[in-house]
Amino acid sequence: MSTATQTVSDLCAAAKRASRVLATLGADVKNRALEGIADALVQRTAEILEANGRDLQAGREAGLSPALLDRLALDPRRIEAIADGARRIAALPDPVGEVIDGSRLPNGLDVRKVRVPLGVVAVVYEARPNVTIDAAALCLKSGNAIVLRGSRSAAHSNAVLAAIAAEAATAAGLPAGALALIGGGDREELRELATQSGTVDLIIPRGGEGLKAALKGVATVPVIFAASGNCHVYVDRSADLAMAQDIVINAKVQRPGVCNAAETLLVHRDVAPAFLPRALHALHDAGVTLHADDRARAIVSDLPLRVAVAEDWDTEYLALEMAVAVVDDVDAAISHVNRHGSGHSEAIVTSDTAAARAFELEVDAACVYVNASTRFTDGGEFGMGAEIGNSTQKVHVRGPIGLRELCTFKYLVEGAGHIRA
Repeated sequence: MSTATQTVSDLCAAAKRASRVLATLGADVKNRALEGIADALVQRTAEILEANGRDLQAGREAGLSPALLDRLALDPRRIEAIADGARRIAALPDPVGEVIDGSRLPNGLDVRKVRVPLGVVAVVYEARPNVTIDAAALCLKSGNAIVLRGSRSAAHSNAVLAAIAAEAATAAGLPAGALALIGGGDREELRELATQSGTVDLIIPRGGEGLKAALKGVATVPVIFAASGNCHVYVDRSADLAMAQDIVINAKVQRPGVCNAAETLLVHRDVAPAFLPRALHALHDAGVTLHADDRARAIVSDLPLRVAVAEDWDTEYLALEMAVAVVDDVDAAISHVNRHGSGHSEAIVTSDTAAARAFELEVDAACVYVNASTRFTDGGEFGMGAEIGNSTQKVHVRGPIGLRELCTFKYLVEGAGHIRA
């Protein structure tokens, strides 16, 4: 496997060469590679767990939070799930060569708009070693070479996962250099990767605002930010309160360290007296630290609620913490979401069709839910097999980044000696 014993420039140049071969390969070769990767992961579980154990020990010594340690941790069940994700991607239709549109022009030219790979995709990510395989499988299936740059906290896990995947892919017939791992060193290495405009076609960073800021200042390569998720659940006046409580608990507690977990609860003033005592007690019993505004604290005075400050509304906790506010109506909820949200995933719980429609149309986010948890924003849940991340941008992709989102298109034009007058 290619590693950072070569320079970043060398790795990217090799990936570019490999991408030209990958673009010509049929689905059978790519699928065989992904199946081989999945089988190898399961067969080498002990090796993966040993490397992951070293990362977890270092993380505990460095004082990583329980939520971050959970994102870092692997076990046999999670490794099997990662392998299954690769198999699901192999089973998906190959997007390369798909005809998006086509017609015969009045002058007789045949024009087809056809999906093609981007070329070389660099993925920069933090903490979660499963991204190594998810990203590699998606890129390889969509005909792209991939350059991975993980974080120092998952260095051992990423190294063994990438090595296993690269070996299996090459054995199945993919070109050498199609999957490369950069070690996860200092910011100078990140800067070098972000300026490989001659060889890297796209960078996708998965991480917090710090990573986003680090790339914004230096990148000359196009970037799709799969960054923070400051997500909200709004409980409207007409909500089924039992349903609302289930949704809020799931959105916050089920896995708090991920970007589609809810960070803020908004409640309509008319149902706040009935809903907040039961919901906040349930959240508190689940271990959630609550930062509440004055109206919420006046309703629930028997819990140790922290005073919500301005920073809380803009905080992605990625932990068992949540901000809580009472709002006057759906318009106030929409205004709050659009002012403080990150454009990721937002939810309304309501029985009012007009309120639901207003929330759907006016909230500016990649994914908007009615009567469902924000935790469903995920490529696997959306039928994409897996995802590289969730884009909070509007160009060229928004929401989960799957196979089709890793492609661009070209126009294929066929004539019979046509010349333009």
